[in-house]
Amino acid sequence: MEKIASFTIDHLRLSPGLFVSRRDQFESLVITTFDLRFKTPNKEPVIDMPALHTIEHLGATFLRSHKDWSKRVVYFGPMGCRTGFYLILAGDLNSAEALPLVREMLDFIEQFTGPIPGASAKECGNWQEQNLEMARWEAARYNNVLKNAKHENLHYPE
Repeated sequence: MEKIASFTIDHLRLSPGLFVSRRDQFESLVITTFDLRFKTPNKEPVIDMPALHTIEHLGATFLRSHKDWSKRVVYFGPMGCRTGFYLILAGDLNSAEALPLVREMLDFIEQFTGPIPGASAKECGNWQEQNLEMARWEAARYNNVLKNAKHENLHYPE
């Protein structure tokens, strides 16, 4: 069985950043999967589940409501390893093109106050597992990485 693309990345050399994980073509449509790597794999504690869940709710709400990007958002959700998120957008894109959108999403999460969208028993299967304070902290930490992004934060290690 062939390894999937995300398992071919050397996670021992990977640091936080915004990376193109893969591009897939369906007839004339290209979709780009981005790796929003919040944590250094195997070296830092992973994002705790309540914060991860809150980032998912806030990030998905922001992205699917964005005035310019909403029609291009295919998916936003956490990685199973809990070191970051995947963002899938329609289009043949690179990290520099997605960076302003991701930073805008992180600003939204950092500044968010009030009820978490979709956090009710009617709307979510695990609605009580949320942590807005930690979600805001994780977003701010990752946003700081992206504010100071260098080549190695926007391209997988070779």
